[in-house]
Amino acid sequence: MQRSVAKNILQHHVLSYQNPTRLINKIPQPPCDVFINHRGVDTKKTIASLLYDHLVRLRRRPFLDNKNMKPGDKLFEKIDTAIKGCKIGVAVFSPTYCQSYFCLHELALIMETKKKVIPIFCDVKPSQLRVVNDGRVPPEQIERFNMALEEAKFTVGLAFDSTKGNWSEVLTDAAEIVMESLAEVENEERMMHMRKLKFPSDVPKICSTNTGN
Repeated sequence: MQRSVAKNILQHHVLSYQNPTRLINKIPQPPCDVFINHRGVDTKKTIASLLYDHLVRLRRRPFLDNKNMKPGDKLFEKIDTAIKGCKIGVAVFSPTYCQSYFCLHELALIMETKKKVIPIFCDVKPSQLRVVNDGRVPPEQIERFNMALEEAKFTVGLAFDSTKGNWSEVLTDAAEIVMESLAEVENEERMMHMRKLKFPSDVPKICSTNTGN
């Protein structure tokens, strides 16, 4: 009987190692690596989803709203948390991109949190991207959107014409740029961590003030 119990325990451990997802599922998932900012009606079924799936196969953690969100999630809370936790952003610009408040809000937050941004201009030129002010959005938000959009327009990115280009080629190019950018960001993070360990005095300290006599 004891041998049988021991055998079952051993088999359980072997299966756990053979199927690591059983263990991974119990561990809280870290923030996403890459936030994919896009206009759903233009690019969700093409470049956005294709890039998401490709990055997953490369063992990265991309965020795409219809892939990472579930019924009951609070829209802005979930998206804002993902953007603040990501390492880089991919902004997929398309013909109706600027008509979406959500697209512009996401782009502005990516820029405001100082994330590296990789623009992909899909069926649209940078000069064609303009914030539309229909009077329903507060002036301060329009200013945020304009600043973020101008910064993105003057960032080197990829240009793609879906009527002439090769989807496989642009997907490969985008994924390579994303992976290289992630490597750069993660290397910088490691260097900063090593510096903090080597020079702990450089880390800001909270000093208490004694107001007593």
